[in-house]
Amino acid sequence: MAARPTVILTRPLPEALHWQQLLQARGLNAAVLPLLDIAPAADPATLAALQRVGQELAGYRAVMFVSPNAVRGLLAAPDLPDLLAQAVHAQGLRLWAPGPGTAKVLEQADLAASAIDSPPADARQFDSESLWAVVAPQIRPGDRVLIVRGASLHSTTDSQGSGREWLSSQLRSLGAQVELVGVYSRQCPAATPALQERLAAHCAARDLWLFSSSEAIAHLLQLYPKQDWSRQRALATHPRIAATARAAGFGHVLECKPDVESVSASIESWS
Repeated sequence: MAARPTVILTRPLPEALHWQQLLQARGLNAAVLPLLDIAPAADPATLAALQRVGQELAGYRAVMFVSPNAVRGLLAAPDLPDLLAQAVHAQGLRLWAPGPGTAKVLEQADLAASAIDSPPADARQFDSESLWAVVAPQIRPGDRVLIVRGASLHSTTDSQGSGREWLSSQLRSLGAQVELVGVYSRQCPAATPALQERLAAHCAARDLWLFSSSEAIAHLLQLYPKQDWSRQRALATHPRIAATARAAGFGHVLECKPDVESVSASIESWS
């Protein structure tokens, strides 16, 4: 029986470290190699937008967070944790999460679990489409919905971005007003010699890349442009990400849900 491959965790550092713990607890080899650097948005325009959000929270029907980092970014703003909790309690504000990771961060922030809407655990995918099936009945013409997101320094199409645009379209078709606020930036890591050495070593070993973002794939190609990916293997947590991996030249691509059970089963299938 072939040895289990080492899985390369490409999520931002805090999430990658968490996933490493989860996979190692199952006896799997996992290496942390973030291909997305996350930084809070602290420019004057963003700070002004967050102040306005705090003032107008009571007027929203729902706030949709595209990722765990979106939750962290919004709650890092002055007064917003208390204002968000007040709007949930007093105005019945709904908190939308496209997947269990985002929902968990909301719960950890002491926000009422009964106010959080997310796809069921047995959903085929954890994305905007699955979330919409849950939250569509909440919307009435004239409702305001705030979408909290990140902002990329490059115009890369990502599964989150595509899903966000799709959800915005569905909301507008029901007469809702959609507003967006970016609370963090996503950047490509610096191409240091140490990073180049690690990329070369993982490619030589044909380790297994785990992608939860199309943008991470774009950053990988930017960081290591001369690599032939046809013999490399990838796990993708969404069909759009899998399509990006195939378009990048990965010769072996599997899709799985972004939960530890599905990821672990997919890793073991390659053993």
